[in-house]
Amino acid sequence: MKRKRTCSAFNSTVTATCSHLPDECWEFIFGLIINDDENRNKLRILNPLSLVSKQFLSVTDRLRFTLTVYEPSYLRRIFKRCTNLNSIQLASSFDSDKLLRIISRFPLKQLTSLILFYQPKIPTIGLRVFSQKITTLTSLNCSHIGCLNTSDLFLIAECFPLLQELDLSYPSGCKNYTSYVDGVEALSLALIKLRKVNLSEFPINNQSLYHLFNNCKHLEEVIILRCDEITSTGLASAIRERPTLRSLSFATTKVSEVFTTSQSIDSLVSLKGLTCLVLRNLNISDELLYSIAREGLLLTRLDLPFCSNYSYNGIFCLLSKCRRFQHLNLQYADFLNDQDVVQLSSFLGDLVSINLSHCDKLTESALFALLRNCPSLSEIEMESMGGESDIVWNSDSLRKSCVYPQLKGLYLGSNSWLSDEILIMVTSIFPNLQLLDLEFCNHISEGICEVLRKCCKIRLLNLAYCPRVKLHRMNFVVPKLEVLNLSDTKVDDETLYLISKNCSGLMTLQLRNCSGVTKKGWKCVLKNCRQLRKHECIIPSSLETTRTM
Repeated sequence: MKRKRTCSAFNSTVTATCSHLPDECWEFIFGLIINDDENRNKLRILNPLSLVSKQFLSVTDRLRFTLTVYEPSYLRRIFKRCTNLNSIQLASSFDSDKLLRIISRFPLKQLTSLILFYQPKIPTIGLRVFSQKITTLTSLNCSHIGCLNTSDLFLIAECFPLLQELDLSYPSGCKNYTSYVDGVEALSLALIKLRKVNLSEFPINNQSLYHLFNNCKHLEEVIILRCDEITSTGLASAIRERPTLRSLSFATTKVSEVFTTSQSIDSLVSLKGLTCLVLRNLNISDELLYSIAREGLLLTRLDLPFCSNYSYNGIFCLLSKCRRFQHLNLQYADFLNDQDVVQLSSFLGDLVSINLSHCDKLTESALFALLRNCPSLSEIEMESMGGESDIVWNSDSLRKSCVYPQLKGLYLGSNSWLSDEILIMVTSIFPNLQLLDLEFCNHISEGICEVLRKCCKIRLLNLAYCPRVKLHRMNFVVPKLEVLNLSDTKVDDETLYLISKNCSGLMTLQLRNCSGVTKKGWKCVLKNCRQLRKHECIIPSSLETTRTM
């Protein structure tokens, strides 16, 4: 009784204190808290605040700009409270046509974004009704649609002429490329304000791409990954029609596709405003990199994963001339050695993220060269370092290493040589580490507990396919851990009890193929991890019947 009176008195005090300040003041304060939060998770902040008082609930509702709709039961109440919504996502578990018809009844005057990914098909009836009532839409995401017809393209062109961003990536069951030509042309003629489009794995060919680049005068960003009907010649022809392009991502699954002809190179370097270039799985050349360097393109992002036939000389020329790079991806650049990385890192003062995975000749020397020479570096991916050979780390140099507080993300997956001792020493110099990926690290065991104890800011930890990993010594709170992947490990109910007890902030827990987990362990998780999201929980098939949240 005494405790209840104390809590009641506290709530009364808080409520009284809140009422002295107007809503606008609290809205400003909450906005500052959200902007300063390192996790960038608004709900983690807004949900507890909304429970303090009715005033705080009202203020936090106005700061909610996105909404995922599963079913229509409470939409009227939500839309009445959350008056500043600008983005809605439909879950694939409900009739999307019905949801869109219901949503269109509400005066959502600020709604600009609609997300429909992973729907079985385009909800044509609902979209038509929706477009007649809500005319402010500028962004439509229809990625991973189960069935996409050419008639759907005509519908989008007719209903949403103000679109600036369109995502039709990764549809299923689209094989006849020529049947989509007219639909793409209709889109390009109708969407005169289109700035960004993602057509990865979409049935688009050279002719359709030309229509898109020629007709969309404001086009700035194009993503066409794994579009095998587009050739480098067709891409070069389209690029000449849109010299204002600022971002280009192109990839193919055809091993023979080349991007080395003078036509391809000349078209690319004609994009004087290009800041982002992603070329994947292509046969490129040093001449391409030399040409970009000579033209002085202001690139800040360069991705060349799985590309072949370029060398250290080309990369050296480009990085030494263009020193604005913030993001660099050189996966499978197997010519790189430690000394190369030492030299290149001296040109990368603005670098924020780098991916050097599957570069067989690299060791920890490359890692520490990047940390020393790139003061802004916050994310490093170095999976499968050293190839098949074992890397021998210098323990003395590790112990004497400086602390690097700027590093937030570290990907060291598929490094079989990574032991508990090395992992503990490496992570000890990264006090602000938030993301740690150790997938397929066969020798990680109990040391991960010491890592979690020292790196208390970790919010994402991937231990999938680590057969020896043990968490039985995790008898301490891990306050910020939100995402934990333990798929294909020997985790059991006892471990799940410790996790649920000490990681109450978990939002995602992945437990694929964990035979040691039973209903008892899963119930502990459901009981203690209240923020766990139902649609993100991946559990063993044997436990499907216990998934009630």
